[in-house]
Amino acid sequence: MRSVAQPFYMERKPFAAAAILLAAAIAVICLFSGLKSTQSTFTFAQEKADAQKTIYLTFDDGPSDRVTPKILDVLAEEDVKATFFIIGIQAETRKNILKREADEGHTVAIHSYTHRYNEIYRSAQSLLNDIDKCGKVIERCTGQRARIYRFPGGSFGLSEGLKSAVKARGLKYVDWNASMCDAENGMTEADSLYAAAINTGADRNRIVMLAHDSTNKCATPEATRMVIKYYKQRGYTFGVF
Repeated sequence: MRSVAQPFYMERKPFAAAAILLAAAIAVICLFSGLKSTQSTFTFAQEKADAQKTIYLTFDDGPSDRVTPKILDVLAEEDVKATFFIIGIQAETRKNILKREADEGHTVAIHSYTHRYNEIYRSAQSLLNDIDKCGKVIERCTGQRARIYRFPGGSFGLSEGLKSAVKARGLKYVDWNASMCDAENGMTEADSLYAAAINTGADRNRIVMLAHDSTNKCATPEATRMVIKYYKQRGYTFGVF
């Protein structure tokens, strides 16, 4: 996903209009990025005109000591389940967090062991080796075998060979069609992440929301609470993969 410049902070009154324009620009960028990835095939996020309104909250790149527990606290308080796409090398020293995710009814899914694109995407076998290594971490920590996968960076633009290799391994891969844009703006305020989430979600019947729980996403927990309240008010159910 594309990165944008980090916002800088000034007094509110003289720059209120500029702040609004900046938030709108971020939302447009995120909407474009999110819509790109919906062009790929992902079984769980297909839209149906008559389907019940459902949102799937998904968190990539964790677990982290600083952010993941706060997100878990929010989800527990709001009685909502989510899907965590984890990085295996980070989970090696945070097994208690993975166990908490599983114990509290969330899905612990495979994202990558290293998240190093040049290594993961070198070949189909390199991709599968990375997946297997991450999957073993999840199984050791939770006692459960992961069946859900998210390609680092999403599946859009990847070769059919890589996608076929994942499916042949018995995994279902999931992209997204909305985003909090915290990858681009992890250090910004929760209000901006919330605005991006609502704008890119666009009240579709099926929303797969991308967010992150890596260590510098300090505003994501509070933005998650705001997103949950928004979609509860609009009659959405919260699904997991």
